[in-house]
Amino acid sequence: MRTLELHTVPKTVGETPELMQAVVIRKEREGDPIDAMRVEEVPVPEPGPSEVLVLVMAAGVNFNGVWAAQGKPVSVFRMHKDPFHIAGSDASGIVWKVGAEVRRWKPGDEVVIHCNQSCGQCPECNGLDPMACSEQKIWGYETSWGSFAQFTKVQAQQLVPKPKQLGWEAAASYGLTYFTAYRMLVGRAQVKPGDNVLVWGAAGGLGIFAIQICKLLGANPIAVVSSPAKIDLVRSLGAEMIVNRREFGFAKQPVETPEQVKKRMDETKRFGGELRRLTGGKDPDVVFEHVGAETFPTSVFVCKRFGKIVICGATSGFNLDFDVRYLWMRQKEILGSHFANAYQAERANELMMSGKIRPVLDQVFDFAETPLAHQLMKENKHKGKLGIRVQAPLP
Repeated sequence: MRTLELHTVPKTVGETPELMQAVVIRKEREGDPIDAMRVEEVPVPEPGPSEVLVLVMAAGVNFNGVWAAQGKPVSVFRMHKDPFHIAGSDASGIVWKVGAEVRRWKPGDEVVIHCNQSCGQCPECNGLDPMACSEQKIWGYETSWGSFAQFTKVQAQQLVPKPKQLGWEAAASYGLTYFTAYRMLVGRAQVKPGDNVLVWGAAGGLGIFAIQICKLLGANPIAVVSSPAKIDLVRSLGAEMIVNRREFGFAKQPVETPEQVKKRMDETKRFGGELRRLTGGKDPDVVFEHVGAETFPTSVFVCKRFGKIVICGATSGFNLDFDVRYLWMRQKEILGSHFANAYQAERANELMMSGKIRPVLDQVFDFAETPLAHQLMKENKHKGKLGIRVQAPLP
């Protein structure tokens, strides 16, 4: 068998073709996803002793695929030596082959893949936190062989059971953003019942889970959205306090005149006043940050005294310019957070399996439309998560 037809599952588990279809990025065409990503035929990878080959039923779209396509802020080809890059850090699928040292999983198991890879041998992996491993990488971004292919190769520790109540596409949509939000709020910020949590991008891939986690913890999410069209979604997830950020001019610009700085600060204070109106006079205990340059000065300003700003990314820019006086004089904390370890992924997945957390899949695209899905994400023309149907049957 030279290639496998899309949307099919071979009758014999473990049977692999010589080649597979994959959405490939190459160094010479880095740029907008619509141009950088192309379907090509590449060899099927062989799993190592502690690795697993998974037949990809569906994949999830994340912003790191946009970064990989653009080659910004860092080209993925500086992070690995493969001649091409297959992006994709979310997938659901069927265990197809296992390495000689794999014991927990067997061919035929239905799984969801989390995206943390680590060495498994260093002291940090075996006592501190695998996220502290010096070889820690995000699969499908800092490594190749991601989820936008018919088969993918992962470490055995990356697998969690697929929730039985979810279809392949929904099961592929939540891993990266949900497990990231879980570590941010549960592990790093340690949100408590009664906390007011400001959630930027509340209708996006991270925000939809931040809202649900806050509700489970007994905290009060303050959902910030970018358009009225997204209000119904965040309200359906449990958000009662909702703000449309487009009604406020607090976005930080790269270069500002003194007059623009004053206007921005006035708008920031007005935004803070709206938050206090919603909460009955209280500032946020925790700010859930992933937007970066445009919002970070506002996050630091509106967070309460001794409050926490937890950040996992910066989709609007990585260079953060803010007035540090509001940080030190009011004794606030900035907490960096990066994905999740396998234990946190397993615990979070148990909540998904029990139905206490649900994914929000906005659109599902066919395999050939993977570049288009990433282009829509780059242009912020989506709500919730975007999915890619690979070997899952057509509806």
